[in-house]
Amino acid sequence: MKIGFIGLGIMGKPMSKNLLKAGYELVVMDRNLDTVGEIVALGATAADTPKAVAEQSDVIITMLPNSPQVKDVALGENGLIEGARPGTIFIDMSSIAPLASREISEALAAKQIAMLDAPVSGGEPKAIDGTMSVMVGGEKAVFDKCYEIMKSMAGSVVHTGDIGAGNVTKLANQVIVALNIAAMSEALVLATKAGVDPNLVFQAIRGGLAGSTVLEAKAPMVMDRNFKPGFRIDLHIKDLANALDTSHGVGAQLPLTSLVMEMMQALKADGHGQSDHSAIARYYENLAKVEVTR
Repeated sequence: MKIGFIGLGIMGKPMSKNLLKAGYELVVMDRNLDTVGEIVALGATAADTPKAVAEQSDVIITMLPNSPQVKDVALGENGLIEGARPGTIFIDMSSIAPLASREISEALAAKQIAMLDAPVSGGEPKAIDGTMSVMVGGEKAVFDKCYEIMKSMAGSVVHTGDIGAGNVTKLANQVIVALNIAAMSEALVLATKAGVDPNLVFQAIRGGLAGSTVLEAKAPMVMDRNFKPGFRIDLHIKDLANALDTSHGVGAQLPLTSLVMEMMQALKADGHGQSDHSAIARYYENLAKVEVTR
């Protein structure tokens, strides 16, 4: 089976490497030709358009920034829809709006191309070690056919419903992650301002009910002043915007999400959009006039 992979960024590059390690033939495309060359050196072949990727692939995976990019790659000029054969499967592993997933799926279905929306969670470290969580929407039979492909990049792959359900699940995930980072930041800034070592607070609470994957991953980054992006604030803003848009469409209220969105927008305005989302701590630090360090 030959797999096409489009989008070799922070997440896509290690994901494509894991597919190669699993023994899959890979055709890759990205605007960053240096990254393409890196993956080609590991055994992949390169293509210069989505159409060309599709012409050579049985399954096509995309890992792109947002809905417009996925729509363009799938349905635009020289897009996947122009090169894919009937029976080809498209797995979009980007985090996009659920409605966009449904629109793309409907257009592809007219050409007998099946689609799964399969966004991921875990950030760059889990993309590298192949332990990401994948939440998948689409027909169960198509999911079953592609399960082993996705599992080669992930620790958990769960079918969550029809097309679009994967991205609804991812939006729920991103809401929880954002609010967890904000809560962690409030707590560590409180400890610092009160004169208590935040690292000792972290050590004391990590094994209790306040412990979480977010706390384990992000508290050390804040205390070490390491805001190198595993997942950028700009991208989390995109996800929260999709969550809020979706919430308005279905009539669900997300007041805490709205507050954290404003914090992220303030950080972006201050030039931190490319920082890891753990930099939410900077928002609280600026208010309290302290810095959380070990």
